[in-house]
Amino acid sequence: MMKQILFSGVIGLFLTLVGTPLLIKLLARKGYGQYIRDDGPREHASKRGTPTMGGIAFIFATVAAYFLSKIITGYAPSYSGLLVLGLMVGMGLVGFLDDYIKIVKRRSLGLRAKAKMAGQLIVGISFAVLALQFQDARGNTPASTKLSFITDFGWSIGPVLFVVWALFMILAMSNGVNLTDGLDGLATGASVLVFGAYTFIGVWQFQESCANDQTLTNPVACYEVRDPLDLAVIASALMGACLGFLWWNTSPAKIFMGDTGSLALGGVLTGLAILSRTELLVAIMGGLFVLITMSVVIQVGSFRLTGRRVFRMAPLQHHFELKGWSEVLVVVRFWIIQGICVIVGLGLFYAGWAADK
Repeated sequence: MMKQILFSGVIGLFLTLVGTPLLIKLLARKGYGQYIRDDGPREHASKRGTPTMGGIAFIFATVAAYFLSKIITGYAPSYSGLLVLGLMVGMGLVGFLDDYIKIVKRRSLGLRAKAKMAGQLIVGISFAVLALQFQDARGNTPASTKLSFITDFGWSIGPVLFVVWALFMILAMSNGVNLTDGLDGLATGASVLVFGAYTFIGVWQFQESCANDQTLTNPVACYEVRDPLDLAVIASALMGACLGFLWWNTSPAKIFMGDTGSLALGGVLTGLAILSRTELLVAIMGGLFVLITMSVVIQVGSFRLTGRRVFRMAPLQHHFELKGWSEVLVVVRFWIIQGICVIVGLGLFYAGWAADK
């Protein structure tokens, strides 16, 4: 079974390493170049015209890696796997329409706010509703109506509140990754670290699954997750695909992921968190995305309340650029911050398991 994880990661890596330059040539020939804000750091002006919508590369690579790993090993796809992939593709489609309108229609704001929100709501609600279906032999559905940290806790919040909660998470994380995608390789590299962590979590939950404990002598110390191994397969495919994309996306970037990629990454990360029952833990492991989002909230709130700005520019990465940090320095240091967040998150995950043991 573990071969699926290895195959999906290697295939995802190979497909983006080889496929991304082909996509770069296609997008460049079409003239699908990045729009750069005039009020951003002056150094970013040189990036104008760099091919965007690169998220197509790792979305395609992840989906292909998942199904090819299933074909090679002879295992069938799971409902959890299909739901997470569907969320990624759906959010990526919303981002693609936004990018397409910005570039092809020459409308700098892309999709109208209401249209963009409507698209995200349709995708998010569909995922949340379907995630409460498809019970397995043990009665587990892909998602749970209980809140979760390292596993479910407390009482059920009911299906309606669950849908609202899932939507909030999807929108928040998608916007967080979108705001982080402002420097070459920043969001991609940070995502690699989080997906690596979710590969580990999926494997651990599979090995400690309640379904494997026939005696159920200590049910508290096992995980009631419907398809943990399949979640690890997808996380591995994403890690490999993003790592291959980073080869071309790192400074100086030959291609940007665009909203196509950032919305897809935020969506699939949320899907992994919800279906692995680590909903609140993802706020720690994806701490960089949360930090950057909060910098925008603080900046806007401060300006509206006091007329003053806390940062020279928001999101946070641009503040440090304007302070004189080079782009590469900002990216590497932010990757370190993200790595620390992942280590803390995994530490809490293991500590929770050890405490129950």
